[in-house]
Amino acid sequence: MFVQEEKIFAGKVLRLHICAADGAEWLEEVTEDTSVEKLKERCLKHGAHGSLEDPKSVTHHKLIHAASERVLSDTKTIVEESIQDQDVLLLIKKRVPSPLPKMADVSAEEKKKQEQKAPDKEAILRATASLPACSTDRTAVQTTMRDFQTELRKILVSLIEVAQKLLALNPDAVELFKKANAMLDEDEDERVDETALRQLTEMGFPESRASKALRLNHMSVPQAMEWLIEHAEDPAIDSPLPGQAPAAGAGAAAATSTTPEAAAGTGTGDEEARDELTEIFKKIRRKREFRADARAVISLMEMGFDEKEVIDALRVNNNQQNAACEWLLGDRKPSPEELDQGIDPNSPLFQAILDNPVVQLGLTNPKTLLAFEDMLENPLNSTQWMNDPETGPVMLQISRIFQTLNRT
Repeated sequence: MFVQEEKIFAGKVLRLHICAADGAEWLEEVTEDTSVEKLKERCLKHGAHGSLEDPKSVTHHKLIHAASERVLSDTKTIVEESIQDQDVLLLIKKRVPSPLPKMADVSAEEKKKQEQKAPDKEAILRATASLPACSTDRTAVQTTMRDFQTELRKILVSLIEVAQKLLALNPDAVELFKKANAMLDEDEDERVDETALRQLTEMGFPESRASKALRLNHMSVPQAMEWLIEHAEDPAIDSPLPGQAPAAGAGAAAATSTTPEAAAGTGTGDEEARDELTEIFKKIRRKREFRADARAVISLMEMGFDEKEVIDALRVNNNQQNAACEWLLGDRKPSPEELDQGIDPNSPLFQAILDNPVVQLGLTNPKTLLAFEDMLENPLNSTQWMNDPETGPVMLQISRIFQTLNRT
């Protein structure tokens, strides 16, 4: 009677297809109220995956509903997992978690990492404790290992003096430098792009303002137009750029002062030629004098600095506005006067430069002197002269000699 009551109150019987990982398939009949864990035990009894004598065999397996790819929970019943008659379940062995590393393995791994790690300061001191002490002050090293651009100015100042003396001995020196002086009158940096200027004047801007805007904006028409519109109400818009008017006046004065001497052609020939050559040297230097970046001058003057000290700052710092600002706010070293100091004529560096055959030949070329003068006052033009077929080899030799002696 008890058995009959059990059958009466039992849930609906479902026929489920079980598939094992090794490819075995069979049918299991279970009631709806059977737990997933009980079903898993029956499946393990049927298959060869484990034995109930090993309690871990049940926990190391899982049942998956094939249609929904769900892992069935051991604590739920068949009906709670929404399993239907003829559904397919997969019996899969769970992946065994990787074992935790042993202490010996951990120590070996840490030891390997420590061996590959860069030595710290204490390790370096221990390793070098037996070495003889020497002065390796970082500040002193940085002062000695000065870069080429820093020393180039001193080298150029001294080489210009040597080149002037050598060229003065050339009987054709006056004529050569007259041609060189004429070449400077056609300097591209002083001229305004005529096409760009015409575009701005056709828009209605005055020629003087358009010319100033183009110089301030590196001949860029769109940027020059924006500058003109932005400063249209500026009272100082028509004032000349800093440093331009005096230079032009000085150049004109120099030109008029030398013309009568050149036209005279009488007196002691050697002295007149030497005087004329000296005047041409002065004229060339005036034309090649430092030209401060106008935009940087205006920006720094707007901070409250005087025009002269702004130009000095830009000259010391190669027209770099940020560096010039730091110089103005700092101790102002080096001073503008220090820029005109040449290198020690008895130094090994200067002697090695003068002993170089390429440099010796280049110093007899007037174009080399022009290049030195230009780079002296406008360091940003160094690249132009480095690429020049006449002056490039000379600059290359100077650079190589400097780098060689600087490493020793």
